[in-house]
Amino acid sequence: MSVDTGAIIRDVLFGVAALVAGIGIFIACRALANLFARINSTLDEVDRQIAAVSGPVVETLGHVGGIAEAADATVARLGAVVGTLEGVAGGVGSTARLASEAVAPALVNIGATLSGITAGLRRLVSGKKRDLPVVPVDGEPSNV
Repeated sequence: MSVDTGAIIRDVLFGVAALVAGIGIFIACRALANLFARINSTLDEVDRQIAAVSGPVVETLGHVGGIAEAADATVARLGAVVGTLEGVAGGVGSTARLASEAVAPALVNIGATLSGITAGLRRLVSGKKRDLPVVPVDGEPSNV
């Protein structure tokens, strides 16, 4: 039996390298475990703080929700009032237009009547007759 010392040294070196790599992986995993433990404790503290704050926040959000619902209801009512006012304004506008159309001819007739009465009174008081131009057949006016 022959002992090959080169092969033994090579095998021992591979074993030592594997052992060193295993120890390195162990140290890295241990550091990760410590990091995760710190993160876990930090997250637990955050959970406790959120739990302490969540009660007042939920209550405040409930109040804000109630205020928002009241505001929505008020806006809806105001929208209905505005719609009603728009309808009333449209009706008033139509009524004003109809009244104007109905009254305008009467005012014109009253104006013409007053004008005629005034002219008649002038003639009556002054006693003068106005000569009206007579239009002959050839188209030129002449006073007769």
